[in-house]
This record gives sequence, C-alpha cells and structure tokens, in this order.
Amino acid sequence: MKLSRLQKYILLSIHGIKGKYQRSQLFRFYDKQKKPPKKIDQQGIITRSLERLIDKGLMIGYGRRTPEKWFIDEVKLTSQGRAEAKKLHGRQQSLPLGLKNIRK
Repeated sequence: MKLSRLQKYILLSIHGIKGKYQRSQLFRFYDKQKKPPKKIDQQGIITRSLERLIDKGLMIGYGRRTPEKWFIDEVKLTSQGRAEAKKLHGRQQSLPLGLKNIRK
C-alpha cells in the first residue's frame, strides 16, 4: 500500500498506543523539518491524511459532526492499520544511490 511520509509517521506513532490518540500530538511531525508549512496549512494537511487513512480502513476517527463536515479529534488504529504499521517497522529504508547510473 502506498503511503506518504506523514501517513507513515501517523501509523508508526499510533502503533504502540492502546486506545485513542489525540490529533494535536501529530503536529510534532513538522518540528523536525527545516521549513515547515504554516500552522493553518499543517492542520489541513493532517486532516486530509487522517481522512485518507480512514477511507483506506487503517484507522477509526472520533470527533464531532456539523451539517457541513466532520471534525476529527482523536483516532484509533484498526486491526488492518496495526498490521500495516507492523510492516513499516520491519521494512528497511532504501537509499537513493542511483546504482543504474554508476554501471553505465
């Protein structure tokens, strides 16, 4: 399954926790970046990532509903999400060395 870096971070950070995980803790992803997006953009990006993970069936979102949209406050991994996070822990990261260019 193809996942973005933020989605992988979300799965890995929630993996060790039993119960619900607060959405506000996901903003730590941007603390490590040199040029993080603006705070309002970060909220939108995290919201879209959470909604896409929920659509894929990897997590359950808890929040409140207005007539226009959902506000996700907490999330919890499903069994499929725990399995995907476990795969991510075991997968070794590949380095972009460009071995094809060296052989030519």
